Amino acid sequence: VQLQASGGGLVQSGGSLRLSCEVSGFTLDYYAIGWFRQAPGKEREWVSCISSIDSNTYYRDSVKGRFTISRVNAKNTVYLQMNSLKPEDTAVYYCAADFVMASICPYESYEYWGQGTLVTVSS
Repeated sequence: VQLQASGGGLVQSGGSLRLSCEVSGFTLDYYAIGWFRQAPGKEREWVSCISSIDSNTYYRDSVKGRFTISRVNAKNTVYLQMNSLKPEDTAVYYCAADFVMASICPYESYEYWGQGTLVTVSS
């Protein structure tokens, strides 16, 4: 089971990035996928998730209206489109998977984790 996060980079404040999380070794259809981030010197925090059934999406308040999570099960890939980026969005972003066949997704306790991709937003 592997999750490969990619798409991070350096962007100016107000810019956009799209992160991808490609999974292998399991069928994405049955898994909820979450995005988390960890800024320097801070604890890891939940950012967003998408459910396995109905692809319902959830966001932390600070990214609502700016970030969009989506999934393409046929490509075994989940995306996080990040717009209007702010310096406080700077962090290593991780994707994670949890076997949850439901129309909701967890905020913690994910089973599988990717390696992270660095997002740096300059002011």
